[in-house]
Amino acid sequence: MPKTKSAQKAQRRAEKRRMRNKAIKSAVRTFLKKALSALAEKDKEKAQPAVREACRRLDKAVSKGVIHKNTASRLKSKLMKKLQELLSAN
Repeated sequence: MPKTKSAQKAQRRAEKRRMRNKAIKSAVRTFLKKALSALAEKDKEKAQPAVREACRRLDKAVSKGVIHKNTASRLKSKLMKKLQELLSAN
């Protein structure tokens, strides 16, 4: 246990941040899985909004400092590439 008041407060703040970050990361992973499964099913109507929402969640996670911007960019690029392959394959 922390001894000083400032260390106790720092511990409380760190725990709050950890819980917030955990929730955001979990949501990002959930929406990524939804988007990837919609792309795997080759369902255009489900895939487009799912990819859009996943990209939105990734951007929000970056703005809150939960994930690195390059990580989000790489994941968004992966999703968009798969979506374009789906849309161009008629």
